[in-house]
Amino acid sequence: MSLATELTRCPRAFDADRGTEAVAAVPDLAPELKELVHGTAGSSPYLATLVHKEADWLPEALAHPDQVLATEIDMARDAGAEGLGDALRRAKRRVALLTGLADLGGAWTLSRVTGTLTEFADAACHAALRAGIAVQIKRGKLPGATEADLQDAVGMCVLAMGKMGAGELNYSSDIDLICLFDETRFDPDDFYDARASFVRATRAMTATLSEITPQGYVFRTDLRLRPDPAVTPVCVAMEAAERYYESLGRTWERAAYIKARVAAGDQVAGARFLKDISPFVWRRHLDFAAIQDAHDMRLAIREHKGLGGPITLPGHNMKLGRGGIREIEFFTQTRQLIAGGRDPDLRVRGTIPGLQALAEKGWVPRDTAEMLSEHYTAHRTVEHRLQMIHDAQTHDLPRTAEGFDRLACLMDRDSDDLKADLVERLQAVHDTMERFFAPSKPMQAHNRSAESDLLARWPSYPALRSERSRMIFERLRPDLLARLSESARPDEALLAFDGFLAGLPAGVQLFSLLEANPQLTDLLIDITGTSRALAHYLSRNAGVFDAVIAGDFFTDWPGEQGLADLLQDRLEAEADYEAQLDSIRRWAKEWHFRVGVHLLRGLIDAETASRQYADLARAVLAVLWPLVIAQFARKHGPPPGRGAVVLGMGSLGAGRLNSGSDLDLIVIYDPLEAATSDGPKPLSTRPFYARLTQALITALTAPMAQGRLYEVDMRLRPSGNQGPVATSWSAFQSYQTDQAWVWEHLALTRAHVVAGPSDLARDVEQFRRQLLQAPRRKTAILTDVLEMRDRIRAAKTPAGLWDAKRGPGRLQEIELLAQSGSLLQGELSGQTEAGLQAAVASGLMDDASGQALIGYHGFYSRLHQAVRLLSDQPLDADALGPAGRAFLLRTLEDDTMADLEARLAADYAASAMLVDRALSPEAAQ
Repeated sequence: MSLATELTRCPRAFDADRGTEAVAAVPDLAPELKELVHGTAGSSPYLATLVHKEADWLPEALAHPDQVLATEIDMARDAGAEGLGDALRRAKRRVALLTGLADLGGAWTLSRVTGTLTEFADAACHAALRAGIAVQIKRGKLPGATEADLQDAVGMCVLAMGKMGAGELNYSSDIDLICLFDETRFDPDDFYDARASFVRATRAMTATLSEITPQGYVFRTDLRLRPDPAVTPVCVAMEAAERYYESLGRTWERAAYIKARVAAGDQVAGARFLKDISPFVWRRHLDFAAIQDAHDMRLAIREHKGLGGPITLPGHNMKLGRGGIREIEFFTQTRQLIAGGRDPDLRVRGTIPGLQALAEKGWVPRDTAEMLSEHYTAHRTVEHRLQMIHDAQTHDLPRTAEGFDRLACLMDRDSDDLKADLVERLQAVHDTMERFFAPSKPMQAHNRSAESDLLARWPSYPALRSERSRMIFERLRPDLLARLSESARPDEALLAFDGFLAGLPAGVQLFSLLEANPQLTDLLIDITGTSRALAHYLSRNAGVFDAVIAGDFFTDWPGEQGLADLLQDRLEAEADYEAQLDSIRRWAKEWHFRVGVHLLRGLIDAETASRQYADLARAVLAVLWPLVIAQFARKHGPPPGRGAVVLGMGSLGAGRLNSGSDLDLIVIYDPLEAATSDGPKPLSTRPFYARLTQALITALTAPMAQGRLYEVDMRLRPSGNQGPVATSWSAFQSYQTDQAWVWEHLALTRAHVVAGPSDLARDVEQFRRQLLQAPRRKTAILTDVLEMRDRIRAAKTPAGLWDAKRGPGRLQEIELLAQSGSLLQGELSGQTEAGLQAAVASGLMDDASGQALIGYHGFYSRLHQAVRLLSDQPLDADALGPAGRAFLLRTLEDDTMADLEARLAADYAASAMLVDRALSPEAAQ
């Protein structure tokens, strides 16, 4: 269907009385179409002028619009330097006329209208830039450049910003451009000559586009979005621009670069520049401080433009006024800035695509996104109609009744209906923005008399020393205090929160996050009032709160392999080894935090938490070990022979960790026949693997910007601390077969390969099985175990009633008994329950005793998991707040602390008696 036919079917209410003269210039139109053009031109003096000038061209354009438009844009892009200005202006008239008719007639969607205008702007910039560069080359002003270099503009590129960058150009838009050049194309001595030439080319390009001639103009051009425009030339070296953004870039510039793209010139250099400044635009953390910046910008624009006050239609600015276009754009861009660093799917340029992406990822409610998209389309349509009237870059609604009548005609609406619709839409957008940018809860009064001394200390805390953090916190404080006062014991809750606040090194990001997500305040108060360890951890790693609102915090646990896949995906965006290590730390802390919060909130039980902590540690090792090897291999070459595996021991090998567990590791390598590595600095195999192992320990334990990953214990390796840090495969087999102590074989009952080449891992596991399933003398095993138990009791006394690990009958002794049973029976699962059953099968105790100890072990494991989450120090139950006590009682299924303490004392005595009976000298006979 031709556009002419399509337009004749569109409803219209144009003022035909004004267009007689204009339509008379187009005699070849069908009567129905003549009526449309007649009325259109009558309501828009600008379109009337275009109809006059393009009368001969219009019938063919309406009959074959796609073909004609493509031809016009291609001709503009390829236009030669001679007569370029007139050629571009003629093309602009034609594109504007055809686009305007299709827009007014309702035949094209908003996205097609803005996309067509943007496509032509790209073509015009390309032609104008090429002409400007060609002059500099011809005059010999660009060092070393020839006409062949015109293809990529000798390293110069034009970035389209704003609506042009997003493909959303208005009908009468300025185009916002940033012009850059790749300084690496030139010798340092030629830099200033090259820059001067690019400056001249930029000025020639903008003159071609923006000068007003008898033929009109192409585009008004604005270069003020470049870095520091008051002091920088109109074309800036890419390296200088990158330095500026790294050190001085502001939030509004980050928002501007969401829409940036290369419109003309060197596409490769331009794309590389945008990739290089991506860390400036897209922050690694969830950047909730950007909300306040956007709010400040929004208010500053209102104040500067005098756009405050209630919404009244006459003269209302549809772009910058309350409820206008810019507010929807701010809303979208701010949410993109918050999360786009973590989720590349949010890095889209257009406003409506941005809202759709945010809704799909759960950052904006879907109904809100749909509502704002609808209002954005309506606002932009009004904006187009306003600009069509006189080809003026205006966003102001008419101030007179006559002006509104004309706008209503162009909108195909009754004037009163249009006004009512505008008020409703503007108010809806404004109300949404106020809810988004301002605190959502009424500030409640709070009686501060009881805690005045404590509150007086807060301004001296590190997190509240900056003016910005104090401003945000002042808005939060009344609501925080009100919530604290509603807790079971307000004084204790306030003291716990004070401890958290005192340890917080900086506050802007966290306070901004809480202001934007008030539901997190309850979680923060819950954490600070329950778990001193988790609160301390949170105060030093407040960025992990990002994970709570990242969309997957409450989804199903992905498992060990799923975690490894997620971590691998995260690391693909990191450029170097140190960045990868920091990224692993940040990622692991987020997931570690998730497990703790889920346990604290009762979403998982202690047993599930222990498995999840172990899944996380194993996933980290599985991904980290190849990274360490690759980094080490750069200097010393790849691992000689079959490489090395990491053997997880103790709780890691058993797949049961708590929130503060160390990692017990052994590294086993197989050099085969290799004597040295093959690299720039080769090493013999023993020092190669020793230093490689040390590199792994450093990667896990080094206190980098994101802290440590884990503490590491390698004392379970052959010969303990006296032996080499890495053990060869042959030496490991020989040692375990001929020299190992019984305790070392007991430790192997819970060993599991967690990282390394699969063939060596299979061999290690097969050897472990053969070793542990070999016949054992019960007397010899139990004699050594009894001696071990006595040494442990003498060296490690329990730290009180709440220490479930050390002491007679507690976890350490029950697990020692279970390992003894596993060794005697060749039980290989590494699980304590199975080991206790094996102890029953070996005759160390009867079935009733075994079942009782399984129950005690589960109870003590839950206690140990809960205590480690509550505190990284020995637990003082009297110092626990009400939330902490409630957590303990819920986890251990008791009603009161007194009942729980009595139960613990009785159970310790009972389980100690059972362990002593099973490991008695008589049992060893």
